[in-house]
This record gives sequence, structure tokens and C-alpha cells, in this order.
Amino acid sequence: MLGWTRIEACRTMVAIRSRLAVCGVLCLMMGMSSLAHAEQGASILIRNVHLVSPGHVSDGVLVSLLVQDGKLRLVTKEKIGATKASIAVDAENGYVLGKLSVGLPASFLILDSDPREDVNALLDTASHIRFAIIEGEIVKNDLPALPAEEDEAEERRGWLAYTPPPMALPVSYGDETKWNRWESRWISGIFIGALVLDRMDWLDQDEASRQQVGDLQTFDGGEIRALRFGAVGTLNFKNPWVYTVFLTTRAFDRGFDTTNDDALSFFDYRLDVPLPKEVTLSLGKQKAPISMERLMPLVQLPMQERSIAADAMLAARDVGILVSGTGFKQRMTWAGGVFNDWFDAGVAYGDRATQGIGRVSALAFATSDDSHVLHIGLAGRYSNAKQGIQYARKPELNRSPLFVDTGLLEAESAITWVGELAWRRGPLWIESEYTGSSLDSAPTNDPYFWGYHVAACWSISGEMRGYNRRTGAFKALPVARSVYQGGWGAWEVSARWSEIDLNDKFVDGGRTGIASLGLTWWLSPTFSFGLNYRHIRLDRGGLVGHSDGLNARIFLSLE
Repeated sequence: MLGWTRIEACRTMVAIRSRLAVCGVLCLMMGMSSLAHAEQGASILIRNVHLVSPGHVSDGVLVSLLVQDGKLRLVTKEKIGATKASIAVDAENGYVLGKLSVGLPASFLILDSDPREDVNALLDTASHIRFAIIEGEIVKNDLPALPAEEDEAEERRGWLAYTPPPMALPVSYGDETKWNRWESRWISGIFIGALVLDRMDWLDQDEASRQQVGDLQTFDGGEIRALRFGAVGTLNFKNPWVYTVFLTTRAFDRGFDTTNDDALSFFDYRLDVPLPKEVTLSLGKQKAPISMERLMPLVQLPMQERSIAADAMLAARDVGILVSGTGFKQRMTWAGGVFNDWFDAGVAYGDRATQGIGRVSALAFATSDDSHVLHIGLAGRYSNAKQGIQYARKPELNRSPLFVDTGLLEAESAITWVGELAWRRGPLWIESEYTGSSLDSAPTNDPYFWGYHVAACWSISGEMRGYNRRTGAFKALPVARSVYQGGWGAWEVSARWSEIDLNDKFVDGGRTGIASLGLTWWLSPTFSFGLNYRHIRLDRGGLVGHSDGLNARIFLSLE
């Protein structure tokens, strides 16, 4: 081990020579006999490599690098499956040196020792370089291939929870020096936050609608739609546990909206513990596994708000215990748990409704690269209706009154089920859900309520949404080239029809259908601007009313 003075000198040398090492040394290596040129369109996966930053020691931080079509696509702590790349190698805890810029042609090398502690790794690069790539072309590869059977029993790393992370969590080169990220032997994490700004304008409303819900133009205006912040990270046991703690100025567990208007409240506090056989135990306040639309973060959905049926009949977050896992080589997911909000309410467990919730999903069809997939899912929930049942919701626009409302119904129990069907091929994604709920309610003659939606999205700029095989849900639209890289960002257009019927037996809660159109411009993965238009038809109180609204949204996130 060198002294600190020499280490700092070596770091300075690394900073000065890194560009030479990548641009000059790699060119010299063109003449070496161990060349390994990638074919056009090849993808390269490199696992188990240390990041090297001149200003910060990053020992113990192992990442995976993914290069596709000659460009660096991903730097992550998560373990990427070897089958996702045409070339998959093991860096054997080597050290990467170079400028790792996601989205740009890959130019870096991997040394077999730490250049900050072994200066010979820089002075005699030919002896210490195990892998080298320049402008997307492999010029040296002495790394062993990953065994094919490794994918059969991969070590579990990264995000363990059934609930997707609130935002993407890549580990970019040098991220350890950022103020919002911390790494230590026992605990690691990142502080992230999100801000949503809305401007709402009601465009039109007929007289029948005014009689039903009042003058909607009084709801015109802008607002801070949501502000949330918190931390996610790992407790670094041999098999790391994942923790999530998030707070908000509005507990937006119903599409950013709830009757809870506390200045500050917790909406996520969860610990995810890995169990054998790739099973995860999740404890705390978390999303219930009741539908794909509910599991996906709101900003990743086709529209700015969830469908009216999901918001009215499907609770989002609750305190509970959840067990989840996958099967058939991650072509199927399953999850089940028990939930009761007694802890948040500060009352006895028996005083609040208890719910048993479960979900299964499957890839009925998927190509080898997941560019064409068909998803199906089924979920169910049983509630003992301890506090009664009430289904109510605004018309997928936050600045508005309730359009449908059953009122509080006395019931012995409620059984709700959800069916999911989604298809994605390249930049086109079509998804749908049906929700039905049966009440055991003698005073209202056991009514049945239902709702559904069908949505379609198309990425104008050509990006393709990924599919999360751990969760059984689709991911956010990626941004191939942000405006900060000289590109136009990612553009997506969407359309949706949603409907809910809360009229049955002795209940007149209303029936509404909503046609929506949307346009979203992702300037970068953390900054977007969107417009949503809605036409709403409401059948309630013997009248049929029509109204139209437009909402503009700015989304900003800190990663």
C-alpha cells in the first residue's frame, strides 16, 4: 500500500494521463495480436469492473458496463443478464480507465490493478491492459467469457423489491463524488426528489354538466402538483437489503391526490429483504400488488393521471407485509401480502380494514431481445370492509370536483379483481385493464361496480420502453439523446379511453367515460413537458353532461 502522498500523486497522474491512455495507448495497441473486433450491431457486456475516479477512492464499487452499437448504453450496479449481449465477459474486479459518457461512442480500457496504487499499471500499460475499446471498436480483449450457466442462478443485486424504484437508479461514472450519493462499507444510498408543476384550464362545459358538478372554470389555475423527496439504497450485508424512505408535501397515493393535506407526510417506508429462491420479503408502507397501472410510477404512464377506475377502486399504498418472486426464467411474476393502515392511522390493528392482495403476471410472448412482448396479468383483493366502502374520483384532472361518488356504503366485505393485457412492439405500446368489485352489502343489495381503460402510446422519436421482468410492468420511455447532448430528447404521443360505472342496485354513484389525448416531450430522463386533453361524459342524477379540459405539466427530478 502506497502512502497518501504517493496516492495523491498517482491520482493526479491518472487525471493527466487518462486521455492519453484512452486515445494514444489504444491506437498503439491496434498492432497487437490479440485484437477482437466487434461486428456491426454487436453488444458487449462487461461485469465486475471497478470505477476509477481521480478525486475519490471507489474501492469496492463494482459495476457492469453495456455497450451497444459501439456506444456506451449503461453503467450500473445491477447485474445484467449475459444473454442480453452478443459478447459477455468478466472483468475479474479490474479497473476501468477512460471517459464513460452514456450515449457516446465507447472509449475506455480495463487494467488488472488499481493505477492509483500501482503506478506500473500506467507505465507498462501493455502488460496490464485486459480490455480496450476505442470509438466503439474492441482492440483488445483478454477477459474470460461469462459462463452460459451463470444466468441460471445469478447473484441477486440491485433493485430487489416488487415495487419498481420511484426513479431510474443508474450509477454513472464518478457519481460517488456527487453530493446526493453516499457509499460506505455498511450502507449506501442516493437522495432523490421530484417536482411536478401543473397548469389547468377547463375549455368547455354544457349546462347539464354545470348542474351536476358546478362551474368548472372556478378550478382553472396553476399549482405545485407534487413535491416528494427521500432516499433509496442498500444495507450492505452479503446479500444486500434495500431500503426506501420517501416523504411528500401531499400523500399522492391516488394519482398525486388524496384527502390528506398534511404539510409533510411519509408515503413510503419500506425494507426489502432477499430470501432464498429469488424471493423477496417487503415490510412497511408500500404499493399493493393490485395492478400494473398502480405499480408503475405516475410519470411513466401514458397519461398524466391514472385511469378513473384505478384511482376510484384501487388503493395505492398501505402498510403491510409482501412476499414476491419470479418463475419460468423471469417470464412470470407473483406477489401476495396482507395490508392494514393501522400504523399510519395510529389506532389498533382491529379498528381498520384488513386486505389480502395478490397478483400474478406473465410474458405470454417475448422475442429474445424483448423488442416484441405480450403481457397478461391477474390480481385480486379481499377486504373485510371494517370502515365501510366508498368509491369516488375526479375525472383524471386534479383541479376539479368529484365526478363519481358512491358515498360511504355499509358492507361486510368487498372482493375486487383486475385483469391486465398489454402489447408492445418497438416504439408502439398498447395496454389495458379491467376492474370489477363486488360488495357484500345488504343495505345496498350487494352492488357490483366496474371500470376499464385502453391506452396506446407511440414514441415519435423511436425509443422503446423496456419491460421489468422482476415486477411485471413496463419501464419509462428512455431518452436516446437528450437536448443536453445536442439531440431532441424523446417524444411520445398517447391516447386513452377510460370508463367507470358506479350505478348498481340501490347505489347511484354515476357513470363516466373519458377520452384523452397526450403529448410528452422528455428533454432528458429527468426533465419533461407534457400536455393532456380530456373530453368527459358524465351520466349522473338523470342528466348527461359533457366537459373538456386541458392540463400542462412540467416534471423535474433530481437523481
